[in-house]
Amino acid sequence: MSKKYVFTVMAALLVLLSACSNKGSEGNVANTPPASTNGGAEIADPFGKYEETITLTYGKEVDPTDKSLPAGDTPEDNQYSRYVKENLNIDTKVSWQAATGTNYNQKVNLAVSSNDLPDALVVKDTQLRAMVKAGQLEDLTEAFEQYASPAIKNFMEKTNGVSNEAVTFDGKMYAIPSIQVQSDGVHQMWIRKDWLDKLGLEPPKTMDDLEKVAKAFVEQDPDGNGQKDTIAIAGQQNGARLYANALESTNNTFGLDPIFGAYKSHPGYWLKDDAGNPVYGSILPETKEALAKLRDLYANGLIDKEIGIRKSAYEPVVNGKAGIFFAPWWMGYGPLPDAIKNDPQANWQAYLLPLDADGQFNAHMGAPSTLFVVVRKGYEHPEAAIKMLNLLVRDESKFDISVPVGHYPLRVPMSYTDESEYSAKALQDILAGTKKPEDYTDPGYKLLAADIQNVKKVKKEPYDNMDIQYWDPQADTGVWSRMYSLLVGSSALQQDYNKVYSVLYSQTKTMESRWSNLKKLEDETFLKIIMGAAPIDDFDKFVSDWKNQGGDKITEEVKDYMK
Repeated sequence: MSKKYVFTVMAALLVLLSACSNKGSEGNVANTPPASTNGGAEIADPFGKYEETITLTYGKEVDPTDKSLPAGDTPEDNQYSRYVKENLNIDTKVSWQAATGTNYNQKVNLAVSSNDLPDALVVKDTQLRAMVKAGQLEDLTEAFEQYASPAIKNFMEKTNGVSNEAVTFDGKMYAIPSIQVQSDGVHQMWIRKDWLDKLGLEPPKTMDDLEKVAKAFVEQDPDGNGQKDTIAIAGQQNGARLYANALESTNNTFGLDPIFGAYKSHPGYWLKDDAGNPVYGSILPETKEALAKLRDLYANGLIDKEIGIRKSAYEPVVNGKAGIFFAPWWMGYGPLPDAIKNDPQANWQAYLLPLDADGQFNAHMGAPSTLFVVVRKGYEHPEAAIKMLNLLVRDESKFDISVPVGHYPLRVPMSYTDESEYSAKALQDILAGTKKPEDYTDPGYKLLAADIQNVKKVKKEPYDNMDIQYWDPQADTGVWSRMYSLLVGSSALQQDYNKVYSVLYSQTKTMESRWSNLKKLEDETFLKIIMGAAPIDDFDKFVSDWKNQGGDKITEEVKDYMK
């Protein structure tokens, strides 16, 4: 980082802090004097309110199962959109909305192919690249330099240039990247500890242990209803991922990632072989071994029979029928609130398990940036999207998150990459009395001050016992969701584990035309093998087909990228 850049950011931060200290006048003028200059570009007020209302249209991803909006509110008109209007005078309008996941991605792809774009969108890496190639996006280089808040610039700096590289093409910045918690890529075991306790079992450390526990969960009536109707290991729903991959490296819920990790298999990731050359994890012998075990587990009724078919993966967890699933740290936001609402004794706890043969937990790590805010070429206020993200970062801790912050227009995660682990440790220290709130002053951990203030609203004594009976979710559901996610989900991440990074988290040239078919081949083959619809030796045929249908060429391109 240059001294000039440091001086610029510090100067902007001083102006921002001065503005924040003057409550009531914050951001009320559209064209405030510049705080400083950076390479000749004025740095404007990151929170400047437009004198006249401007309109920004966008595509909206909506969870059809979400019932959190108060009566009268909609995905377009809610506390978050009104906050944007009140503070920035930006009237956000939803051009179209689509269900979370596959439906939303299909809608974005259709908008790109038809060149019928709203003013702004949240997109994935592959979509970003397609839009840049088609010349559909506004160059945000100058707008970012002028309007991005010091906090957002600092978050990007912390990724050592990785996030900036992900949005820069031919020297121009075409998107604002998410800066997300690295542990969003770590998929843990969430397990019903009350079921373990009832059956006299311990959390399963090895694959053998997991098989024994899963069998007990299926055969020994852990829910006590006198019927054999329980599911040991829940799996992903229709259209979801069997495991995270280099292009979608984080937030994979209900995939079977840790089971692959127990065999030192990292499908979907680009790894280095012993010679330092890139190799695709899905074609390695370790992946075949993991698939063989998953096939046995499924055949023995230990994995949900509706894996890959079920409409909602949440259903068996919420209904109290599943005992194990794999997902990131933030499950306190969902599905666990509904699960404990239906059964207050459902004691879901998180562990970095199962371990491999050497006693190590292996986790593939996510890219710092996986989502991107883009602005269509020709939109007259490209800085508006940047201002909205500035506002989100600054004020996220003020929001009533009983209504999920996902309803914020154009919301992408923005944080330090270690935010969840750091926050969990801070809360542990505060609860234990070994640290005081004033020991934590870094504003980059933007929710921590509120976390410290709120934790005792929902956490009951003893503070070092995280079982569900020592929580009060009803005191404040929104606070509970975050505190449980941190103190149960993120606390496990403080231990040592093997962090596996992909050599590449984006597409090569050949991947742009071949990857969709190759990924379909992989997904269909692996699911068929697990469900017994194809023999395990079909894996060898998959490897051959993958290599011949473009995989070898792509591997060479990844090798060139490494050089």
